[in-house]
Amino acid sequence: MKLKALFINCTLKKSPETSNTEALINKVADLMTPMGVECETLRLVDYRIEYGVESDMGNGDEWPRIYDKIKQADILVPSMPIWMGVRASPCQLMCERLDGSYRDLDPKTGQYPLYGKVVGVIVTGNEDGAHDCCATTLYNFTHYGCTVPPNADCYWVGDAGPGPSYIEQGQGHLYTNRTARFLASSTVWMARMLKQHGPIETNLIQLTEEAQKVSTDTAPAG
Repeated sequence: MKLKALFINCTLKKSPETSNTEALINKVADLMTPMGVECETLRLVDYRIEYGVESDMGNGDEWPRIYDKIKQADILVPSMPIWMGVRASPCQLMCERLDGSYRDLDPKTGQYPLYGKVVGVIVTGNEDGAHDCCATTLYNFTHYGCTVPPNADCYWVGDAGPGPSYIEQGQGHLYTNRTARFLASSTVWMARMLKQHGPIETNLIQLTEEAQKVSTDTAPAG
């Protein structure tokens, strides 16, 4: 069973500048490839992405090209550096743009386009904040319909403040090498399960109608 994994590098560095985040992406991708996974990596900063919460903002917006890749993948791995203790801004921009997927629903079930996809996360940085980056990003992607398997995060952080980054200091780190394997194994296993047996059968349209019958407000159920 062939699977596709899309690693979305949220680095602030445009290609071909060296990215520590991409170095850790490559380690995880190299683990997935022998498992029968076709891996692709893209850097958001290499594209012109407009601000907004729609799937196409017009005016030369290149987000639709990325969104198409996201919809075609079985495994999504948003990957980011830490800046000022939080995830880098391209990751926040990506999550804002994915809000548009709420309006791209399956007509029978109301499920979002990312239902049936599996998500993991990769983080690098020189300061604390990895747990916050992982928790926030994985939580965001569950709202878009993704499934989070166990041990779906891999990160490396150095000492607080300026200092050696992942490429210089972290590639031999046991914890990071161990969690890279956890992430690859868990996401691939879960993606195979969902592809073989189909996504969760939740009918969001039906459940929304049930909720409306017992609710007193008319707020949109997005």
